[in-house]
This record gives sequence, structure tokens and C-alpha cells, in this order.
Amino acid sequence: MKQFKTIVASVLSLIVMSYVSAQSVSQHLDPGCGVVESADVIRSGGQQRQGEEVLFSESVLCGADRTEQYLHLLEGRRVGLLTNHSGLCGGVHLVDTLSRLGVDIRYIFAPEHGFRGDVSAGERVRDGRDPKTGIPVLSLYGASKAPADSVMRKLDVVVFDLQDVGLRYYTYLSTLHYLLEAAARTSTEVVILDRPNPNGHYVDGPILDMKHRSFVGVYPIPVVHGMTLGELAYMAVGEGWVKDGWKCRLRVIRAKGYDHRTLYAPPVPPSPNLPDMTAIYLYPSLCYFEATPVSVGRGTDKPFKIYGHPSMKGRAYSFVPRAMKSAVNPPCKDKVCHGVSLDTIPVGSLVGKGLSLEYVIDAYRDMGMGDRFFNNAFERLIGVDYVREMIGKGASAQEIEARWQDDVAQFKKARAQYLLYDE
Repeated sequence: MKQFKTIVASVLSLIVMSYVSAQSVSQHLDPGCGVVESADVIRSGGQQRQGEEVLFSESVLCGADRTEQYLHLLEGRRVGLLTNHSGLCGGVHLVDTLSRLGVDIRYIFAPEHGFRGDVSAGERVRDGRDPKTGIPVLSLYGASKAPADSVMRKLDVVVFDLQDVGLRYYTYLSTLHYLLEAAARTSTEVVILDRPNPNGHYVDGPILDMKHRSFVGVYPIPVVHGMTLGELAYMAVGEGWVKDGWKCRLRVIRAKGYDHRTLYAPPVPPSPNLPDMTAIYLYPSLCYFEATPVSVGRGTDKPFKIYGHPSMKGRAYSFVPRAMKSAVNPPCKDKVCHGVSLDTIPVGSLVGKGLSLEYVIDAYRDMGMGDRFFNNAFERLIGVDYVREMIGKGASAQEIEARWQDDVAQFKKARAQYLLYDE
């Protein structure tokens, strides 16, 4: 452990050498800011449902819960807060907690799905005000994906607190990236209140070919990266993925009682269409349907737990997507879709399954559309060209997945120096 801390300290010294004194670096790595404790005690809780075998840890304290570790960083300073409904502190929204503690919150920044987490996927988030506190809410998922420099210069520090699910294409990571670049340009400090990654127990998928870089893929990392956003922020700065990242004044308040073996269930759904752990565990395998005609259950009570299409054949299961608040205009709206329900799979068996292409290949072969089955978003999600090509040539899921195992090994080696939690 001592050797690990020494490695991390060296990396962070290089990151902050032009902006942070040696004393500040030691504060970044102060064990009080998040000693990683053993997660041997795993109890049932979180979102476990009756009959499920998997047990989720209740012993974790998220970074936000550890106010004694970061409140002094905010006192007497102009604060921005990038968060949403998942930003809870002791079961209370972080905005309410910090306001009650006298923190001067000047702006709230809202990611995809909005500040309250109730905006449909892909739908533009609008500026407004928090009705409870009156604090201005500025959208980072509308005309602009980055905070305006003019706004950032009115702040001394931005606190980042979002519950991620550990996928390259989950846009909270991209929002963090653009925040870090804005902070580097304006010399604004960033404090990340780290949260466990519910898919943080494994790494899987190909590394993004940067010719497919987009808002659903900003870094050359695998689909399932197995890191917290705090760890990824340090890696992004250390690897030079953030423009002028050496200027970043970055602190991470670590989660306590968490490591990468911990099974963690977020206390609230991280976004409207990931309602429970079944959906979160299937998301790495089912999201590619978003780049096909197939419905993945948006507009039903089982998003990312089912898939189907009106033209799929010989299927006993069927469903009808309807317009609803979480899916205003879902694929295959008001049409009877024939397909597959994965909702009854025991969550425990999904923990070790990883990223599987078997579902996409099943629908591809059923519908007989050839390459017309995919649209251009497919490569932005999977990150490479060869997957579509191999599916078209009849390769099995196992054959395709074997091709990216070198990517997984390469990334795990590269990320090792940035991990804040034991593997």
C-alpha cells in the first residue's frame, strides 16, 4: 500500500507541478481524504429484490457523505456544483446539505437528464432555477456541453458529484471531461466527490479508436473501464487527454469502505432508464441496440432489460413501447415488438457475465437486414470498426470478444498507477 501511495504521489506531482505547491499535493493524497478500507463485510441491501442471490455492500460512504473531508475547501469561496438527483449526502440532496451548512453556491450545472434526473435520454436540458433554493441552474446538455468560461471565472471551485455506471458512453464522463478543460482554462479548482462504480469490478470491451470520438466516447478507454470518475479524472489529466490538463487543480474525496471487488447498488437510479441493478448490469451489452431499429425497452417498465422489434420472428415474448416522461418518443412507439425478456435472469449471474454481443447478434440474424441493421452511431458506441464487420461475416460473440482481450490487458496495465481503490 505504501508503494502504491508513492506511485500515485509521483504522478500527481507531475500533474499539478505548475499550479499546486508540494503542500497542496500532500493534501490531494491525505489518507484522511479517503483511506481505502477492506470491503470484506458485504451485507444484503441497496436494491436487492426478493429471491436474488447477489449481496450489495451497505458499508460504503460516498465522497459526498464525508463532509468533514471537504467542507473546509468550500468555506468562504464561490462555489459551483455539478450534480443531479443522484448527488445525495446522507440521503439529502447535496445542494440542500451544503446550503444548510452556509456554502455559497452560485451556480448549479446540470448534465444529461437534468438537475432532477427526470429529462428523457437525449432530450435537451434547459437553463432554469432550483425552485427550492433559487440558485441558477445552467445546462451542460443543451446548446453547450461545457461551462462557459465567463461563468467559471465567477467561481473559485466547482464540486462534481454524479453517480456514474462505469461505461465509456455514459455521458456523465464526457461532462466531467469538459468541466476539467474549462477549469484548466480558468484556473478554477475542481473537487470530485467520488462515488463507487456499480460496474467497477471488471474491465471489458475494445479501446475507443479516436476517429470515432464523440460525446458518447471522449477517451481511448474500453467500453467498461472499471474505474470511478475520480480515478478516471486523474488518469485523463495524467495521460494528457484533457487539454492543458497540467493546469488542473484537482482533488478527489474518496469513497470509504469501497474497493473494486465491492458490489455496489446506487441508492437511486442514476438515470431514468436504468431503474435497477439488472438494467445496470445489462447496459454494457444492450446499449448497442440504440444504433439499430430494435427497441431496448424504452417506453416500458423494463428499459434495458428487454429487446425486440415488430419484425422479429418466433418469439414468445412481446411488449409495446409507449410515450412516457422517461422516453418521450421511444423506438417502435405504439408497435407490438416481439423479442426477449432478460428481466428474470438472476442478478448474481449477471455480475460475472461482462459485456456480451450475443443479444445484438441474435437480433441481427433474425431480422435479415444485413448492414442496414446498423446506423453510424454503432461505431461511436462500440468504438471500433471491426465489430460490425465481424458480425456481418458471421462471427460468434465469443470470437469477436476474444479480439479485444489485448485491449483489456493493455488498459488495466495503464490505469494501475491511477487507481485510488484496491483491486
